[in-house]
Amino acid sequence: MKSKEIIKFAGMEIHYCLEAKDTNQQLTMFKCVIASGAKIAAPHYHENFDETIYGLKGIVTYTVDGKTMEIGPGDYLFIPRGAVHGFANKTDETIEFLAYASPGVFGPDYFHDIASVINAKGPPDMAKLKEVMLSHGLVPVAG
Repeated sequence: MKSKEIIKFAGMEIHYCLEAKDTNQQLTMFKCVIASGAKIAAPHYHENFDETIYGLKGIVTYTVDGKTMEIGPGDYLFIPRGAVHGFANKTDETIEFLAYASPGVFGPDYFHDIASVINAKGPPDMAKLKEVMLSHGLVPVAG
């Protein structure tokens, strides 16, 4: 099947593959495409779901609970709910990875809401970004 939709903001593309309705609410799956120098979300943790990352192209640098690791093609990483994490593209190339959220409570609405704040004219409203994150079960952590 082809990706259902592509959501673009701040040098990132989110390609939704599976939504909760496709998996009996068991998981959601999306591909992240991140340009070099893209602005990435603040360190955060998830209250209601676990996340698994699978590297497709390039090297993404993840930090999970203070431990930094590089995820390349074929590498994977499990991030349990409650684990503070963040990621970055520290390379000069575009990177890609798949993200699986389980159970399927994390859908494209989050990325649409984030894109509407990021893609608005002027600098992003940081209070609004935090509000969007919290409303979808992502808790930002000062880092």
